[in-house]
Amino acid sequence: MNDWLAFPVQATMDEADDMRLRGWAALAAGRSSTRRFVERPVPEGWIEEMLREARHAPSGANLQPGEFIRVEAEARRRLSEGLVGAYRSGLPPREDYSYFPDPMPMILRRRQVAAAQALYGALGAARDDREARRAQFERNFRFFDAPVALVVTIDARMGAGCYMDLGMCLYGLMLAAAARGLGSCAIGALASYPGIVRDALGLGEGVSVVCGLALGHPDPAAPENAVRTARREVADFLRVVR
Repeated sequence: MNDWLAFPVQATMDEADDMRLRGWAALAAGRSSTRRFVERPVPEGWIEEMLREARHAPSGANLQPGEFIRVEAEARRRLSEGLVGAYRSGLPPREDYSYFPDPMPMILRRRQVAAAQALYGALGAARDDREARRAQFERNFRFFDAPVALVVTIDARMGAGCYMDLGMCLYGLMLAAAARGLGSCAIGALASYPGIVRDALGLGEGVSVVCGLALGHPDPAAPENAVRTARREVADFLRVVR
């Protein structure tokens, strides 16, 4: 665990810095969404350890917004069945917050379509195979059958900047998981039916549902876990003003 932080005793400062840099680069570049897991439990105590590490993320005024709810046993079954039922019935999504721009600009739409093509292509689900695509999307509401299911929430009174802070904490959690050889997948679809989530988990109306998170050991044979989506070139989003 955390092998990328283990340095030889005789390493010089420059060598240690270089190993840290290479370790960080490999960790960040190697993280990707995991959508299929093996039936292997996450060691006891790891979730708490990873959350402690994630909470070191920057936080404006040190508000440390957001809560993580681990959902297990009957509560998880009840939640997933409620969400799947809503999806199958065609209930329109009604998120607590705006996730995507509406309308979606064409340049962003192309990225969205490319990501979907990569995933469904890996699964062999043709564009016109609606049943296969719906079945795969429905797995979002079952946390992709991961051994650990988390629901991420935030106080509804928090401002937009607090979502940024929570996002950094969430990314820290996913990197902490990757450092331990775990896979993860943030599940935005879970926020589609916040009322169902609140009812299933006994949350008040003052709680906004942000997303879900699946955690566990990745299935190395699953084709969907081999999917890698393209990232923009730095020149596309870095501008220098003098």
